[in-house]
Amino acid sequence: MSEGGVNYELIENADGLAKFAEANKGIEWMCFDTEFIGERRFLTLICLIQIGTPHGFYLVDPLKVKDIQPIIDLLVDKNVLKIVHAGDNDYRLFNTHFGILPLNTFDTQLAASFIGYKHPVGFSKLVESELGIMVSKGYTVTDWEKRPFQPKQLKYALHDVVHLYDLWKKISKQLEKKGRLSWAYEEFKLLEDPSSYETDPYKEVLESNIVKSLRKREQVFLLRLMLWRTEEAQRRNHSKEMVLPSKYIGAIVRDVHSGLDALQNDRRLPDSLIGKFGKKFVELYDAPASAEEKEVLSRIPRDNSDNPKQDILMEMLDLLVRYKCLQEGISHHIVMPRNILKKMKNDKDYFDDEVFSGWRREFLGEEIVSWFKFRRNLEIKFLDGKFELKMQEAEVE
Repeated sequence: MSEGGVNYELIENADGLAKFAEANKGIEWMCFDTEFIGERRFLTLICLIQIGTPHGFYLVDPLKVKDIQPIIDLLVDKNVLKIVHAGDNDYRLFNTHFGILPLNTFDTQLAASFIGYKHPVGFSKLVESELGIMVSKGYTVTDWEKRPFQPKQLKYALHDVVHLYDLWKKISKQLEKKGRLSWAYEEFKLLEDPSSYETDPYKEVLESNIVKSLRKREQVFLLRLMLWRTEEAQRRNHSKEMVLPSKYIGAIVRDVHSGLDALQNDRRLPDSLIGKFGKKFVELYDAPASAEEKEVLSRIPRDNSDNPKQDILMEMLDLLVRYKCLQEGISHHIVMPRNILKKMKNDKDYFDDEVFSGWRREFLGEEIVSWFKFRRNLEIKFLDGKFELKMQEAEVE
């Protein structure tokens, strides 16, 4: 078959997949991507798998081919380089559905961060900038579950893997020239680490916009409500929004202490929702807090608004890193991950030695790393038209 000038095979049965496996024995590389649907589901549905190898391009329909073991075998084969773009989403799916993670990865989105692109850079922009090829963006949102596929869908899906090999070759050369290939591979390895996909069941509560403003008992209730919503969504394989829309959570949390009547009389809350779950909400509120729940609440990020000096120092350190990244042509967001920066801003004692090791430590240098680690002891000294950062060495020790 051919689409947009690209020859490919559409695999829709076990025989077709067996022929694919036979034809691709001993390959050294494969380009890999997926199309999926997560809307209205708790568990994201994989709808199409796109593969490029030295022997051609393949589109595998996992809704028709239930057993994709030959593809899994290739993905976990350390001798086969997997070339992907923004592979974390695809890897997360395979970790969830099949309990595996691809090995020996080259992620063009991550790699681009080390040669001057902002992170995350889109696939179309990267292909256009590096290869001078315009890629259609028309089917970024489409019903991949619907069969039969439309020709334009398949054309879009193919483009996700057709250009990956050439991107890998070109970006790899640039990384080698800059001496950053090993840095990129350090970052790729995180995609292959199962712990990267572990989700804190309490993350939604700890990062809630309202949790800091609540009293302890309401915080406990919010914790239970969020867990209940997740468990109910998982049980029904519905999205959490279908179980309990987020827009109602604040009203429920603030009404529940007054009992079922308050929930029923709040005109912001649908009668159907309270009729179905009102008693459950009150039940969740009334139960005493457990030791585990108290421990979770102790992890709520502290409000550092009463310490403007630390806030300013963190902003200044981040700006220094941004400037260094700009000078060196490397993405600030790959050097200073948003979640790490946020944790350090929220907790003046937080520092992850593992994050600030390897290539990141090499790039930043020991002095900047120590500024972040011991930022509580860092001071700005103003001296006749200039200033300097000064560490209180006695306290560091």
